[in-house]
Amino acid sequence: MPISLQKGQQISLAKEAGPRLGVVRMGLGWDVIKKKGFFGFGAGEQAVDLDANALLFDASGQLREAVWFRQLQSADGTVSHSGDNRTGQGSGDDETITVDLSRLPSTIQTVVFSVNNYTGQDFGQVQNAYCRLIDTQGNKEIARYDLSAQGSHSALILASLRRSGSDWTMTAIGAPSRGRTFQDNLPDMQTYVS
Repeated sequence: MPISLQKGQQISLAKEAGPRLGVVRMGLGWDVIKKKGFFGFGAGEQAVDLDANALLFDASGQLREAVWFRQLQSADGTVSHSGDNRTGQGSGDDETITVDLSRLPSTIQTVVFSVNNYTGQDFGQVQNAYCRLIDTQGNKEIARYDLSAQGSHSALILASLRRSGSDWTMTAIGAPSRGRTFQDNLPDMQTYVS
């Protein structure tokens, strides 16, 4: 049974998924905004373009690499992005980022997952938004974090995976930020990587 994470909660991935955990996938999902209209006029759907990011930091808190819709894979292939979903239509995860923890270079201490709303709506308008961490071996959901109705910000620092010896710990951050891409959020992330 997956853990429903609360802001600030931390879990050991080895404890939750087992010591053989190797590859995880962060799934981001959301639905289009349904507009009600006035007496049946103006009703419809509005596309939402949320963008998932994985930012790789070293022990000194320096950003070493970013995997996002403009760079779908890390240089060594240990982190990969499924591609940009610009609408939120369909069921299930709309964007995913896969991280091979067993092959991630030892110089990478922290992986931060974040999301930006490229179309600019705030998270109070985005419906059914969530992120979840999945053990790809057996496709087992480890943890889930609800993002909808979070407030009037256009970006969110979701969670971090931090190396802890041979284990990794996941922390639900849930910190609001602003901006269309991860570069706008880097100053807000420093608290969580150093």
